Amino acid sequence: MELYGDIPRLFTSIAEWLACMTCCFILKRKITNRQFAVLSVLFLVVQSLFLELTKSVDKPLWLPVMLLAFFFMGLFLWLCLDAEIRIVIFYTLGSIIMAEFAASLEWQLANSLLSFTDSMAAQGILLVVTYGVVFLVLFYMENSGREILEYFDLKTGELVGVAALTAMIFAVSNISFVSKNTPLSATIEADIFYIRTLVDLTGVILLYAYKGRICEMNAQKELNTINSVLKEQYDKYRGYQSGFDMINIKYHDLKHQIAGLRAEMTEEKREEWISRMEEELENFKPEMQTGNTVLDTLIAGKQLECRKAGIKLTCVADGALLDFIHVADLCSIFGNAMDNAIEATSFVHDEKKRLIHMSVSSQRNFVLIRFANYIEEVPEINDNFPQTTKQDKQNHGFGIKSINYTVEKYKGHAQYELKENWFELSILLPRPE
Repeated sequence: MELYGDIPRLFTSIAEWLACMTCCFILKRKITNRQFAVLSVLFLVVQSLFLELTKSVDKPLWLPVMLLAFFFMGLFLWLCLDAEIRIVIFYTLGSIIMAEFAASLEWQLANSLLSFTDSMAAQGILLVVTYGVVFLVLFYMENSGREILEYFDLKTGELVGVAALTAMIFAVSNISFVSKNTPLSATIEADIFYIRTLVDLTGVILLYAYKGRICEMNAQKELNTINSVLKEQYDKYRGYQSGFDMINIKYHDLKHQIAGLRAEMTEEKREEWISRMEEELENFKPEMQTGNTVLDTLIAGKQLECRKAGIKLTCVADGALLDFIHVADLCSIFGNAMDNAIEATSFVHDEKKRLIHMSVSSQRNFVLIRFANYIEEVPEINDNFPQTTKQDKQNHGFGIKSINYTVEKYKGHAQYELKENWFELSILLPRPE
């Protein structure tokens, strides 16, 4: 083996394959395991043959060859991953830097090993160990932040910045191999590899930190939006409460006034007038007495909205079971769930099918809260999360996220199901001892 010679193309192709495989084991795939296995083997063979067949190209063709190899990496990830194209491009760029770092580090260690032995077996073991350690560490780094990957989303401008950063890292790490007459080039062979390894390592760290920062910013943005939704539902409840307190006062006052009028007035027309007043008053009579004043107020407020939309709302609830839940959290769960149900049901053309039912019951040591409503436009449910049918997907769905956030706060679980044309939300909350 030539001391400080070019990295064998086979070693480079293996590193690129392992980098892509690391991404495929972190992110959700859109193909079956069998298809993934076949495609993985095919990509390894094609990438290895391509790099081996082009290892003797002239320097002017070196960059186009590498760009084509990177294109194959992106194509492989695009065929495997269930992600938007911007995310696929980001992970392709990350895979390029990961592969460059692993190949450079291994080859630097391999040249150091030559000082002690030129055994091919030792070189093979070093290759396996180095790649194994590098990509296991990279997998652990990526996997440790898997729970926040749902917040990873890149705008076009951010992706352009990542592409520029990747191009700069690749250029600086390889410039000495292309030309030794630039201000950034090293002249000593050993220094070339030190620079390349350190620059690629810096690139891996920068891209990892950049992704983490984006996830944190998006998570904070979503949390702020959810808090706004929580406040909005609580403000609605306070509005309902103030309004219904006044209605209840007027209701009882007028009941007494009508009773007095009936005792004093006996004319037939006056009797008819008073009876009509009583019928109108019945519309403001509190219909739900669940045993929880917050829930009663929320239901009464939503009942008015249902009447305007021609929706029939039924409820069977033991409100006393909800006493351990904070007022704001009750507003979040019931307010958002009923708002979503009312919005979906209002689009049903047949008024007889505009139905919403909710219940609160005890199930052993748990409280079971259920919402069911008839729908015509059936949403898709991915990973137990209903997908909005609206065009502006980024600014919708926060009502459901607010419900999930609140349910998780009480160590509960929310389940979304579709049964024919019925959309059901079931929430199971452990009761405090």
